[in-house]
Amino acid sequence: MTSPDTEITLQESIGQIEASPQPPPSDLDLHDKSLYFGRELSWLDFNDRVLQLVQDDGMPLLERVKLAAIWSSNNDEFFQIRVAGVHDQIDAGLSARGPDGLTPMETIDAIRARVRGQQQRLEEVVLGDLFPALAEQGIRILALDDLSKSQRKALAKRFRRQIFPVLTPLAVGQGRPFPYISSLSLSLAALVRDPDTDEQTFARVKVPTEMLERFVEVDDERHTFVTLEEVIAANIEALFPGMEVVSHGFFRVTRDADFEVSDEANDLLQAVEAELRRRRMGEAVRLEVDVNIDRGVRTLLLEALDLEERQVYDVDGILGLGDLWQIYGLRGFAELRDPPWTPVTQPRLQANEPEHGNLLTEMRRRDILVHHPFDSFATSVERFVDQAVADPDVLAIKQTVYRTSDDSRLVQALIRATESGKQAVCMVELKARFDERANIEWARSLEQAGVHVVYGYPGLKTHAKCILVVRREGRGVRHYVHIGTGNYHPKTARLYTDFGLFTCDEDIGNDVADMFNFLTGLGRPSEYRKVLIAPRGMREGILEEIDRTIASHQRGEPARIRLKMNSLVDRRCIRALYRASQAGVPVSLNVRGICCLRPGVPGISENITVTSVLGRFLEHSRIYSFDYDGQTRVLIGSADLMPRNLDTRVELITPVEDDHAKADLLDALERSLATDVWAWELCADGSWSKREPAKKPRSVQQELMVLHAARASESSPPDE
Repeated sequence: MTSPDTEITLQESIGQIEASPQPPPSDLDLHDKSLYFGRELSWLDFNDRVLQLVQDDGMPLLERVKLAAIWSSNNDEFFQIRVAGVHDQIDAGLSARGPDGLTPMETIDAIRARVRGQQQRLEEVVLGDLFPALAEQGIRILALDDLSKSQRKALAKRFRRQIFPVLTPLAVGQGRPFPYISSLSLSLAALVRDPDTDEQTFARVKVPTEMLERFVEVDDERHTFVTLEEVIAANIEALFPGMEVVSHGFFRVTRDADFEVSDEANDLLQAVEAELRRRRMGEAVRLEVDVNIDRGVRTLLLEALDLEERQVYDVDGILGLGDLWQIYGLRGFAELRDPPWTPVTQPRLQANEPEHGNLLTEMRRRDILVHHPFDSFATSVERFVDQAVADPDVLAIKQTVYRTSDDSRLVQALIRATESGKQAVCMVELKARFDERANIEWARSLEQAGVHVVYGYPGLKTHAKCILVVRREGRGVRHYVHIGTGNYHPKTARLYTDFGLFTCDEDIGNDVADMFNFLTGLGRPSEYRKVLIAPRGMREGILEEIDRTIASHQRGEPARIRLKMNSLVDRRCIRALYRASQAGVPVSLNVRGICCLRPGVPGISENITVTSVLGRFLEHSRIYSFDYDGQTRVLIGSADLMPRNLDTRVELITPVEDDHAKADLLDALERSLATDVWAWELCADGSWSKREPAKKPRSVQQELMVLHAARASESSPPDE
């Protein structure tokens, strides 16, 4: 358990930093800092909503285990990127207050208070609820002391045979400097005494979770596990023969994993590879230790890693719960999971329909909208590229790749296109965070096959999701375009909710062609016909849509704004939404993660509501809808309303003009705003209030699964 002193400090910290702020007065200027929530703390609120689902005993048990792993992995990345960035500000001596009015040091203290509180809740639910419940279902995660003598003896033999050979104890002392410890690696710290000299030495042993499973199955009992680090600790004397192990404990280091590539880099590929090597040596930003670790060892780690006490997190349980994915991945136990869902093929793309199933043909009839994971990625996006490769009249295929999988059919299709004499172009984003190495490997494979590979610009990330097919028709060519809100990744397409638009619209096709020319060449189009492109013009385009909506409302015409996104941070966009609210325009926002806008402030944002929805699928789609001048303007794309998306990325948002596609988007948007299952509302004081389900609960994702399954089963031909 946490020590009493630690508990008092935690509560005092929360009391000082987390006192519920009062809504600001209504006469504030829209630039006033009290009208904005902090990005880092808002993100922690999002992860708290994930944690609330872990605590929800109404969810299937293994789904709660998966969410515990997600909370832990989310938290790790948060420290590697966001917390590391705040520490960089502190190290640079910056003390200016951010948009939320906090200095970098105050932000770090607030982060610490919230993370420690959430971590404590996670430990309690995992050890006190999930593990006992798993045991009742035949999945036992035990301590070594809970095993029989014969089981411990069998594990000791297994240690000698399988684990001991890959361990490397590293002592620290004269001529032996403190070893480099990689980010997020689990380590065993041992204090070892030489009986001849009575000298005590610190030694570190890396727990090799990259090579061995974190949870070791007990041989004679299926689905009974102990942790790998406990097996190592129980046999630690084998690593230090002739020595006395005075004490041992476990720890974990988190390092700064962010990097920037200089705008002056001549070879982007080499520059990214160099930065990846530097990432391993990033400064430590967090130290996690088990609560029983020796105080002297704890102090030694602090000094060796050049950390302050505020950067140490004591863990009363298992460190690195992201490894619970192993338990979630156990075969069987269907009753402990969500009911399976198989994506369906949209009726217009079902091959058994006469004259239907060919995407290029259907696109010429009218636009097609798909919604993953309810609609199949394989029978829409992957089929689109496959059919383009097989079509002798297709001259070129161009695609952006931000994140993809090792077995991507799309990348393989580009290689086949080159081999068949077509021009294939792939814009590979080397700076996709944590996927840099995989993207470098893909880029080299594509280049070796003859695909034209472009790496983009050092100062920008290409985050736009689009495929352009150029087909010879008559005396000219026609552009066939796919624009998506998510990555071209078949695995995440089954886990994330994303939209994809297939269109032959001439203006949109020309716009996408211009964007590719901008990415591969030196041209800079002065303006685009229909789409919004960042970093030039997207923010201005969104602001113009808001202003048109305000003007329509002021003329007495029906007007409203409905937006769905992952994050809302950009202050210019927030101020525009405040202006809309002040003018009386109803503004409904569905924001999954970070939201820096403060709703419900009288005279400023009382006409704005903010909801957040979680579910079995990650809500990832972006929809921007504006009602004005008797019409509804709907756009979708890859960008959130964040400075990084609008200023330092190549992003694309497209209007959706087909009536059928627009109706589907608005239907999904309204369901997202109305859902009361796993839905929260943001209050003016910054708290998130969980919606209570009605007698007939509404779950947007469940409703869409039912809707798409029903559509797929229809046998009537689609509307012409």
